[in-house]
Amino acid sequence: MFKVCIVGLGAIGGWMAAHLQRVDGLSVCALARGETLAAVRERGLRLDSGEDSWREPLRVSDAPAELGVQDLVILAVKGPAIAGVAAQVAQLCGPDTRVLTALNGLPWWFTAGLAVPGLTLTCVDPDGRIAALIPPERVIGCVVHASCFAQAPGHIRHVMGKGLLIGEAAGGASPAVDALAILLGNAGFEAKAAESIQRDVWYKLWGNMTTNPVSALTRATTDRILADELVRDFTTAIMAEAAEVGERMGCPIAQTPQDRHAITRSLGAFKTSMLQDIEAGRAIEVDALLEAPRELAQQLGVATPMLDALLGLTRLMDSCRAKA
Repeated sequence: MFKVCIVGLGAIGGWMAAHLQRVDGLSVCALARGETLAAVRERGLRLDSGEDSWREPLRVSDAPAELGVQDLVILAVKGPAIAGVAAQVAQLCGPDTRVLTALNGLPWWFTAGLAVPGLTLTCVDPDGRIAALIPPERVIGCVVHASCFAQAPGHIRHVMGKGLLIGEAAGGASPAVDALAILLGNAGFEAKAAESIQRDVWYKLWGNMTTNPVSALTRATTDRILADELVRDFTTAIMAEAAEVGERMGCPIAQTPQDRHAITRSLGAFKTSMLQDIEAGRAIEVDALLEAPRELAQQLGVATPMLDALLGLTRLMDSCRAKA
């Protein structure tokens, strides 16, 4: 029996857990806490997707020792929570355990597979503790192309998309990634092995590093953000800066900002994940979405005045919110 543990039963983690629980040959459990832990213990995990709705019993605990060593750990928490759960993830790992990271923004392992040596991301792992507990060689990166939200603890709604791009965080192809793509495909996901997961991570960030914080600052949905000419031009300028950063570190962007705006417009009145976090009173991912690309830009010698402005405004808004 192949053992899988999901760490973080929020929107994406819950969505993945509900699908994996229905696959024969898998033993699925989850590390959770608080209201989510209590709700899933009492009622199981509920997923609504389109016209379908089902509830899955799921073994959950807040203690890694109760769950034991796993074959696969899926890390699906928000960026600010990673440092707090890294030691728990390590406790779930044996010598051959792989950790699949379903995260927003730039994770601690991002620079491991880049062609440019010596780049660091101290803003997301200041003392290297996360990398020591979950080394890049253990990690399979994952870019999620799906929209989900938690309606209540243990109750997830899937809105759109099933895409999962996965690849070795340390670079290169591997049989482990190919096998995991098959496993995820059997669970109903549109999973594909990526040639360079760093490129896919950067591409997704390039598309949402503007609309996420702008929506948090303004409380506007993406359609309204792009409908305002001045705001749209501001996001375009930031995307141009980020594209230059990507070019220099081997993650080129083939699209224009206008191409990406057209894709975002097609989603309609869409609430970004950061806006959802703001409305729910949760911590927002300033470091992974804004501070990290700025840190890389500084190391690569790319000027980013527009990104700097957005980071400053978002950071100030977040600090004022924390004191309110």
